[in-house]
Amino acid sequence: MGTLNVRTDEAMETALKALTGERGSRTEAVRYALLRAYKEQLLEQASEDAERLKDDPEDQAEMLAIQRFMGVTE
Repeated sequence: MGTLNVRTDEAMETALKALTGERGSRTEAVRYALLRAYKEQLLEQASEDAERLKDDPEDQAEMLAIQRFMGVTE
């Protein structure tokens, strides 16, 4: 496992203090924040992709085929 050195400012110290109260340690707080930010980035990208593809007839047909395969639609 790698290590990470981060320079903090006052705002980051405030955030770390709040997260440390919930997560137990600065390390756990930083891990939580990084994974949360990454998850938000992935969800944002998925939302942008869905918006871009929502009117694509080929994409709609593929989604319908997948839903039928999974048994969630007829």
